[in-house]
Amino acid sequence: MYSEWAHPVGGVTVWSRTDGGGEYRVLPDGCMDLIWHDGTLLVAGPDTAAHAAHDRPGAAYAGLRFAPGAGPGLLGVPAREMRDLRVPLADLWPGARARQLAERAGDDPVAVLEQWVSRRTREVGPADPLPRRVAGALAAGRTVAEVAGRTGLGERQLRRRCEAAFGYGPKTLARILRLQRALELARAGTPFADVAAEAGYADQPHLSREVRALAGVPLGELVRK
Repeated sequence: MYSEWAHPVGGVTVWSRTDGGGEYRVLPDGCMDLIWHDGTLLVAGPDTAAHAAHDRPGAAYAGLRFAPGAGPGLLGVPAREMRDLRVPLADLWPGARARQLAERAGDDPVAVLEQWVSRRTREVGPADPLPRRVAGALAAGRTVAEVAGRTGLGERQLRRRCEAAFGYGPKTLARILRLQRALELARAGTPFADVAAEAGYADQPHLSREVRALAGVPLGELVRK
Protein backbone atom coordinates (compact mmCIF):
# COMPACT_ATOMS: atom_id res chain seq x y z
CA MET A 1 0.00 0.00 0.00
CA TYR A 2 1.71 3.18 -1.24
CA SER A 3 0.66 6.80 -1.53
CA GLU A 4 2.47 10.02 -2.41
CA TRP A 5 1.68 13.69 -2.85
CA ALA A 6 3.53 16.90 -3.67
CA HIS A 7 4.72 19.05 -0.79
CA PRO A 8 4.28 22.85 -1.10
CA VAL A 9 8.09 23.08 -1.12
CA GLY A 10 9.03 22.66 -4.77
CA GLY A 11 10.92 19.52 -5.69
CA VAL A 12 9.74 17.56 -2.63
CA THR A 13 7.32 14.63 -2.66
CA VAL A 14 5.90 13.16 0.55
CA TRP A 15 5.20 9.42 0.57
CA SER A 16 4.12 6.62 2.87
CA ARG A 17 4.11 2.87 2.42
CA THR A 18 2.99 -0.23 4.27
CA ASP A 19 4.83 -3.21 2.83
CA GLY A 20 3.20 -6.48 1.90
CA GLY A 21 6.43 -8.33 2.57
CA GLY A 22 8.96 -10.01 0.29
CA GLU A 23 11.49 -8.69 -2.15
CA TYR A 24 11.17 -5.49 -4.14
CA ARG A 25 13.33 -3.37 -6.42
CA VAL A 26 14.00 0.36 -6.13
CA LEU A 27 14.97 1.81 -9.51
CA PRO A 28 17.39 4.70 -9.97
CA ASP A 29 15.57 8.00 -10.48
CA GLY A 30 18.14 10.69 -9.63
CA CYS A 31 16.42 11.42 -6.30
CA MET A 32 17.47 11.31 -2.67
CA ASP A 33 15.09 10.32 0.14
CA LEU A 34 14.82 10.97 3.87
CA ILE A 35 13.06 7.88 5.24
CA TRP A 36 11.49 7.05 8.60
CA HIS A 37 11.23 3.35 9.46
CA ASP A 38 10.91 1.62 12.84
CA GLY A 39 11.82 4.75 14.77
CA THR A 40 14.94 5.47 12.72
CA LEU A 41 15.65 8.07 10.06
CA LEU A 42 17.97 7.28 7.19
CA VAL A 43 19.02 8.94 3.98
CA ALA A 44 18.89 7.02 0.70
CA GLY A 45 21.38 8.44 -1.74
CA PRO A 46 21.07 8.62 -5.51
CA ASP A 47 21.39 5.17 -7.08
CA THR A 48 23.31 4.26 -10.21
CA ALA A 49 21.49 0.92 -10.56
CA ALA A 50 18.51 -0.88 -9.05
CA HIS A 51 18.58 -1.43 -5.29
CA ALA A 52 17.14 -4.77 -4.19
CA ALA A 53 15.52 -4.96 -0.76
CA HIS A 54 13.44 -7.33 1.35
CA ASP A 55 10.82 -6.50 3.97
CA ARG A 56 8.57 -8.24 6.46
CA PRO A 57 4.78 -7.97 6.00
CA GLY A 58 3.35 -4.82 7.54
CA ALA A 59 6.61 -2.87 7.60
CA ALA A 60 5.72 0.85 7.65
CA TYR A 61 7.66 3.68 6.05
CA ALA A 62 7.24 7.41 5.54
CA GLY A 63 9.55 9.68 3.62
CA LEU A 64 10.45 12.76 1.69
CA ARG A 65 11.69 12.32 -1.87
CA PHE A 66 13.86 15.14 -3.13
CA ALA A 67 13.86 15.73 -6.89
CA PRO A 68 17.24 15.46 -8.64
CA GLY A 69 19.52 18.12 -7.18
CA ALA A 70 17.16 19.22 -4.39
CA GLY A 71 18.38 16.97 -1.58
CA PRO A 72 21.95 18.12 -0.84
CA GLY A 73 21.04 21.68 0.12
CA LEU A 74 18.29 20.56 2.50
CA LEU A 75 20.10 17.59 4.00
CA GLY A 76 23.48 19.30 4.18
CA VAL A 77 25.51 16.60 2.41
CA PRO A 78 26.86 16.49 -1.19
CA ALA A 79 25.07 13.87 -3.26
CA ARG A 80 28.34 12.28 -4.39
CA GLU A 81 29.01 11.22 -0.77
CA MET A 82 25.70 9.36 -0.69
CA ARG A 83 25.83 7.61 -4.07
CA ASP A 84 24.39 4.07 -3.86
CA LEU A 85 24.22 4.26 -0.04
CA ARG A 86 21.58 4.07 2.72
CA VAL A 87 22.99 5.91 5.74
CA PRO A 88 21.43 6.63 9.17
CA LEU A 89 20.74 10.33 9.54
CA ALA A 90 22.63 10.26 12.84
CA ASP A 91 25.82 9.51 10.87
CA LEU A 92 25.37 12.69 8.81
CA TRP A 93 24.04 15.14 11.39
CA PRO A 94 25.01 15.72 15.02
CA GLY A 95 23.56 12.69 16.81
CA ALA A 96 21.30 14.62 19.19
CA ARG A 97 19.72 16.58 16.36
CA ALA A 98 18.95 13.43 14.38
CA ARG A 99 17.57 11.61 17.46
CA GLN A 100 15.29 14.50 18.33
CA LEU A 101 13.78 14.52 14.85
CA ALA A 102 13.33 10.73 14.91
CA GLU A 103 11.68 10.87 18.32
CA ARG A 104 9.26 13.59 17.22
CA ALA A 105 8.41 11.54 14.14
CA GLY A 106 7.38 8.52 16.21
CA ASP A 107 3.72 9.46 16.61
CA ASP A 108 3.11 10.95 13.15
CA PRO A 109 6.14 10.63 10.85
CA VAL A 110 4.45 12.15 7.81
CA ALA A 111 3.39 15.32 9.62
CA VAL A 112 6.76 15.75 11.32
CA LEU A 113 8.71 15.30 8.08
CA GLU A 114 6.43 17.75 6.27
CA GLN A 115 6.96 20.31 9.01
CA TRP A 116 10.70 19.73 9.04
CA VAL A 117 11.16 20.31 5.30
CA SER A 118 9.08 23.51 5.42
CA ARG A 119 11.19 24.84 8.28
CA ARG A 120 14.45 23.70 6.72
CA THR A 121 13.61 25.39 3.42
CA ARG A 122 13.14 28.69 5.23
CA GLU A 123 16.49 28.22 7.00
CA VAL A 124 18.57 27.54 3.89
CA GLY A 125 16.89 30.11 1.66
CA PRO A 126 16.42 29.94 -2.13
CA ALA A 127 17.75 26.83 -3.82
CA ASP A 128 20.47 26.93 -6.45
CA PRO A 129 18.56 27.03 -9.77
CA LEU A 130 21.30 25.25 -11.73
CA PRO A 131 20.43 21.62 -10.83
CA ARG A 132 16.82 22.03 -11.89
CA ARG A 133 17.87 23.64 -15.17
CA VAL A 134 20.38 20.88 -15.88
CA ALA A 135 17.96 18.06 -15.02
CA GLY A 136 15.23 19.62 -17.14
CA ALA A 137 17.52 20.02 -20.14
CA LEU A 138 18.85 16.46 -19.89
CA ALA A 139 15.33 15.06 -19.47
CA ALA A 140 14.37 16.90 -22.65
CA GLY A 141 17.16 15.09 -24.53
CA ARG A 142 19.79 17.83 -24.66
CA THR A 143 23.38 16.64 -24.98
CA VAL A 144 25.95 17.33 -22.28
CA ALA A 145 27.69 19.80 -24.59
CA GLU A 146 24.42 21.62 -25.19
CA VAL A 147 23.67 21.76 -21.47
CA ALA A 148 27.15 23.07 -20.72
CA GLY A 149 26.69 25.78 -23.34
CA ARG A 150 23.28 26.76 -21.99
CA THR A 151 24.60 27.06 -18.45
CA GLY A 152 27.80 28.89 -19.38
CA LEU A 153 29.95 26.19 -17.78
CA GLY A 154 32.73 24.12 -19.27
CA GLU A 155 32.04 20.38 -19.38
CA ARG A 156 34.46 19.70 -16.50
CA GLN A 157 32.83 22.41 -14.39
CA LEU A 158 29.42 21.00 -15.24
CA ARG A 159 30.50 17.53 -14.18
CA ARG A 160 31.76 18.77 -10.81
CA ARG A 161 28.54 20.68 -10.17
CA CYS A 162 26.48 17.65 -11.19
CA GLU A 163 28.39 15.26 -8.95
CA ALA A 164 27.73 17.50 -5.94
CA ALA A 165 24.04 18.01 -6.81
CA PHE A 166 23.05 14.64 -8.29
CA GLY A 167 25.74 12.21 -7.12
CA TYR A 168 27.09 11.55 -10.60
CA GLY A 169 27.94 13.29 -13.84
CA PRO A 170 25.46 14.55 -16.42
CA LYS A 171 25.80 11.52 -18.71
CA THR A 172 24.74 9.13 -15.95
CA LEU A 173 21.90 11.42 -14.93
CA ALA A 174 20.71 11.57 -18.54
CA ARG A 175 20.63 7.75 -18.74
CA ILE A 176 18.63 7.52 -15.52
CA LEU A 177 16.11 10.18 -16.54
CA ARG A 178 15.71 8.48 -19.92
CA LEU A 179 15.01 5.17 -18.15
CA GLN A 180 12.29 6.82 -16.07
CA ARG A 181 10.74 8.28 -19.22
CA ALA A 182 10.81 4.87 -20.90
CA LEU A 183 9.09 3.26 -17.90
CA GLU A 184 6.41 5.94 -17.89
CA LEU A 185 5.67 5.31 -21.55
CA ALA A 186 5.77 1.51 -21.27
CA ARG A 187 3.47 1.46 -18.23
CA ALA A 188 1.02 3.62 -20.16
CA GLY A 189 0.78 0.86 -22.76
CA THR A 190 3.10 2.29 -25.43
CA PRO A 191 4.62 -0.46 -27.64
CA PHE A 192 8.28 -1.00 -26.78
CA ALA A 193 9.49 0.00 -30.24
CA ASP A 194 7.69 3.33 -29.85
CA VAL A 195 9.02 3.66 -26.30
CA ALA A 196 12.56 3.44 -27.67
CA ALA A 197 11.93 6.16 -30.25
CA GLU A 198 10.02 8.53 -27.95
CA ALA A 199 12.42 8.18 -25.00
CA GLY A 200 15.48 8.86 -27.15
CA TYR A 201 17.10 5.45 -27.59
CA ALA A 202 18.82 4.50 -30.84
CA ASP A 203 16.53 1.49 -31.29
CA GLN A 204 14.69 -1.17 -29.30
CA PRO A 205 17.81 -3.31 -28.62
CA HIS A 206 19.48 -0.18 -27.17
CA LEU A 207 16.45 0.30 -24.92
CA SER A 208 16.65 -3.32 -23.78
CA ARG A 209 20.36 -3.11 -22.97
CA GLU A 210 19.97 0.10 -21.00
CA VAL A 211 17.01 -1.18 -18.99
CA ARG A 212 18.91 -4.33 -18.04
CA ALA A 213 22.02 -2.33 -17.13
CA LEU A 214 20.16 0.10 -14.87
CA ALA A 215 17.24 -1.99 -13.60
CA GLY A 216 18.72 -5.49 -13.68
CA VAL A 217 15.65 -7.02 -15.33
CA PRO A 218 13.91 -6.75 -18.73
CA LEU A 219 11.48 -3.94 -19.43
CA GLY A 220 8.58 -6.38 -19.69
CA GLU A 221 9.14 -7.57 -16.14
CA LEU A 222 9.13 -3.99 -14.83
CA VAL A 223 5.88 -3.22 -16.63
CA ARG A 224 4.14 -6.28 -15.18
CA LYS A 225 4.87 -5.21 -11.59
